[in-house]
Amino acid sequence: MTNVTTIAKEMEEALRADGVRITRQRAALLKVLAGADDHPDANELHRRAREIEDTVSLATVYRTLSALEAQGVVHRLAFEGEPARFETTNAPHHDHIIDLETGEVMEFRSEKIEALQALIAEELGYEVVHHRLELYCRKRK
Repeated sequence: MTNVTTIAKEMEEALRADGVRITRQRAALLKVLAGADDHPDANELHRRAREIEDTVSLATVYRTLSALEAQGVVHRLAFEGEPARFETTNAPHHDHIIDLETGEVMEFRSEKIEALQALIAEELGYEVVHHRLELYCRKRK
């Protein structure tokens, strides 16, 4: 089974656990979500899912995304000034750089940043359980 198929199956199981029926429309959306290597918003997911199953409605996309988020298998990313974007939760931890000029979202991981966050939390008497880091940047000229 490919990674996309495995991820889609995990999302399908999460929906079923939430009492959501797996229709052709939802299966198309799950396939698109599982195969996304970017951070699409609901409209883009809708467009891509309709390429597979032309009866997918935007309402189905929103309802399905909400159920997937509630089950913890999809992250809703709310970047400043942008519509919410989505990614599956199966990827290793990473942070994001958002290009303010193009809207492009890039993933990165820095052990230096991770270590510094843990050190700061420890100095204040805490342990990092979860965090999200977003850097809003412009290209240097």
